[in-house]
This record gives sequence, structure tokens and C-alpha cells, in this order.
Amino acid sequence: MSARILEVANNHPKLSFTEATLKRFFEALDGLEGFSLHSGDLSIAFMEEPAHSQLHEDFMDDPTPTDVITFPGDPSMDFAGEICVSVDCANKVAHEHEHSFEQELALYLAHGWLHLAGYDDIKPEDRKAMREAERTVMTALKEILPDFKLS
Repeated sequence: MSARILEVANNHPKLSFTEATLKRFFEALDGLEGFSLHSGDLSIAFMEEPAHSQLHEDFMDDPTPTDVITFPGDPSMDFAGEICVSVDCANKVAHEHEHSFEQELALYLAHGWLHLAGYDDIKPEDRKAMREAERTVMTALKEILPDFKLS
């Protein structure tokens, strides 16, 4: 597969990271057997909670806050899909669960990737498979998380 182009929109005024660490994370995801996406560009949007919740309402008819929203790609247009994450949700959940913000936000990206790879989490059996895949992915990538920081 040719190199995947990441189109990144950082719409959160307090989030910082280096694109090189984000790119390395997604290159590693691309290399994990069993979790592949079709070829094409991948769009990533880091959002504040109000805008993310509005997106949730506009496209899923649910105004409640959520962590990740994915939009499937179109192979005929060389587009793998889009992953939209709530930075504020990641920060809140990381504090509540007493683990790092960096880990939580990376988990949201991995979760979105898995949705694009065909995983779902609506039914209990699907949710179980999604959680197992998340654990596998996050264990494999734990040493190369993006350098996310909130100011």
C-alpha cells in the first residue's frame, strides 16, 4: 500500500502535539495485522466538546456528548474515512480513571480506526470484540503514543 496521507484538523485551542508522532502512530496501526483499512487518505479532527456534540446531533440525531465519531471512507475516491475525537471528553475521562490524557486520546483514535476497520460496539458481543481489539492495539502501540498535551 502506498503511504497514507493524514489530513489533520486540530480544532482545540489547548491541544498540542507533533504531527510526526501522530503519523508514526497511524503508520503503526496500518502495520498491525488484522486491523487494516482500505487504502486512501485518513482525516483526523480534534474537537472541543460543544462542536463534537453538535456533530453527534447533526449526523446521529443524538445531542449528548460522546468520545469518538467516525465517518466511513470511499475507496473509489481514495478516502479511508474520518475520525473525530472529543479532546475535552478524553481529558475528563483520563482524570476520572486516573490514567494519562495521552493514553485516553490515543485510545479514541484507535477506537475510531477500529470502527473504520469494521468493528462495531452496539451489541454486547460486538462491544466485547471491540474492547479486545482496543486492548490488542493499545498494547502493541503503547511505546509510540502521540505526544498529546493540553495547555
